[in-house]
Amino acid sequence: MATDIEIRPLRTVEEARQCEELQRLAWGMDDLEVVPLSMLITAAKNGGQLLGAYEGGRLIGFTFGFLGARSAQQPGLPVRHRLKLCSHMTAVLPEYRDRGIGYALKLAQRDHALDLGLDLVTWTYDPLEGRNAALNIGKLGAVCNTYLRNIYGEMNDALNAGLPTDRFQVDWWIASQRVKIRLSGQRPRLSYDLVTSGGAQILSLAAFASDGTPWPSAWEQPTGLMVLVEIPANFQAIKRHDIALAHAWRQHARDLFEACFAAGYIVTDFLHETVAGWPRNFYILTRQEDQSQT
Repeated sequence: MATDIEIRPLRTVEEARQCEELQRLAWGMDDLEVVPLSMLITAAKNGGQLLGAYEGGRLIGFTFGFLGARSAQQPGLPVRHRLKLCSHMTAVLPEYRDRGIGYALKLAQRDHALDLGLDLVTWTYDPLEGRNAALNIGKLGAVCNTYLRNIYGEMNDALNAGLPTDRFQVDWWIASQRVKIRLSGQRPRLSYDLVTSGGAQILSLAAFASDGTPWPSAWEQPTGLMVLVEIPANFQAIKRHDIALAHAWRQHARDLFEACFAAGYIVTDFLHETVAGWPRNFYILTRQEDQSQT
């Protein structure tokens, strides 16, 4: 990330108005879908989180979240451990993507949550969006065992129009050793060959047409300690050119991940690399007990 990027809390009406406009530019949202400044300001002034990334006085990205309660309560658990930070959205202007802005915003979000005494941050994202998976699962070290069907209903923005809004809800255990190692950058890089040679069960691979278009194919029931699941390398390109194929991928992912989660698996990693001449995206799922320290 460029060193001239400043990340700081946002508090004023004008700053919140800039967040409204950034949502429109980042996602092609219409006014009815934009989170309004009244909600942003109210949350920011009442224990929520609104952080902005600025370059030369211009807002180029922001993250917005608020306090929530964990779904599973444990008797006697301290209040601060019954709470979590719900990260509702993290947006970056299109021309600033792939420059580490989103990653820097999430690190600032983590610092803020730790200062509040929290150890869990959750958010949702489309499991077929490889760019988001690479950041959320691969780089930040979040994990997932929750699949939400059509959680937001029909949306009309550029990214979501025409498809059910299925989502992963991820758990980011921000004080865990797993996350600390991921953020340190010292973990050895995984590869497709390394994972498959280590005995991972290949649960689902795409079938490629002659032009390189990936199609969902039959998948096996998960039985191994580690399983590998392929998703398209560029889901938005599929949506633009073949909405029926995009629907097929949505249903494929829904069936597959729901079966894996019901069987006790959790998403723990993500790979993006060229295999057999094609760019490929793979989720890694493992079966284990202690999901908070995965």
